[in-house]
Amino acid sequence: MKTKETIVIWSPLAEETYLNTLEFILKKWTVKETNEFVCTVRDLIEKIKSFKNLCPPSRKQKNLRKCVVSYQTSLVYRIHKNFIEIVAFFDNRSNNIWQG
Repeated sequence: MKTKETIVIWSPLAEETYLNTLEFILKKWTVKETNEFVCTVRDLIEKIKSFKNLCPPSRKQKNLRKCVVSYQTSLVYRIHKNFIEIVAFFDNRSNNIWQG
């Protein structure tokens, strides 16, 4: 019997912050590093699909989970009943609402 695959959706904020991150990487480094980031994000999302609680919950917002993608970047996601929502990407070095 085939198991039902978990659906992952991206919020508009996630799309925007992901593209901003890619743009920043391209400006600062090379296409190689950009492609590595894309692969890392893709692999992480595949892991989250299999293990929804893979990343720890935020101390401030319990319904959000934060995964470190790289030293500079984290991904925030939310588990819904029937899908996983990628909420945003953010710079770990900045002070922002997602920290914690």
